[in-house]
Amino acid sequence: MINFEEEIEHFKPSLEVEDIGEAIVRSDLTDMTDIMMELMKEVKR
Repeated sequence: MINFEEEIEHFKPSLEVEDIGEAIVRSDLTDMTDIMMELMKEVKR
């Protein structure tokens, strides 16, 4: 049987995951609201 407490003690997050998390936080992500606002501005012109 798996000892989950022991497995958790040995767990180390992947550096890739940490790097991706930091990149997402730092990046300027366009969401659907931003896209819709841009489309509405273009329609009004």
